[in-house]
Amino acid sequence: MEPQASCSAAGPLMERKFHVLVGVTGSVAALKLPLLVSQLLDIPGLEVAVVTTERAKHFYSPQDVPVTLYSDADEWEMWKHRSDPVLHIDLRRWADLMLVAPLDANTLGKVASGICDNLLTCVIRAWDRSKPLFFCPAMNTAMWEHPITAQQVDQLKAFGYVEIPCVAKKLVCGDQGLGAMAEVGTIVDKVKEVLCQHGGFQQN
Repeated sequence: MEPQASCSAAGPLMERKFHVLVGVTGSVAALKLPLLVSQLLDIPGLEVAVVTTERAKHFYSPQDVPVTLYSDADEWEMWKHRSDPVLHIDLRRWADLMLVAPLDANTLGKVASGICDNLLTCVIRAWDRSKPLFFCPAMNTAMWEHPITAQQVDQLKAFGYVEIPCVAKKLVCGDQGLGAMAEVGTIVDKVKEVLCQHGGFQQN
């Protein structure tokens, strides 16, 4: 287990909050979205927004996520004329860090191939690769062990994205093995590490 992020020597918080954009896809691990957002909001100086796929909505209640939630409908409703804002571009500009948790097998394949057919994948395709992007795979063990999965994960790493590896446990489907999303605490610690590097996190 890696040590938790510690920033005892960090300076004062940045004047502007550090913006974290969470992407959530249609894995059962999306059940953990409210917990993930809650723990991110406990970090001083952090502002959070969420981009959700349509399938991910099956696993959580919007009422349990106390931040702005964006979905495909928002992209199309915002744009009526040539001078109107393009949501996926505005979001990539707004965010300092992107965190895709969970990243299901379907969206993994899309991102690895450059497909951008919804708001989330459009944000990722347009992502400023000078900024960190973390992804947290989550899928059934049989899907994880398929040979294409390792190739696709490697492709995302080649883009400069950082994997927060899945873990082995008993999955919701009853199977035992690799494929479960990393623990929320592990994911949050990774975000804290980035904040430390930016001098924008101050430990309570």
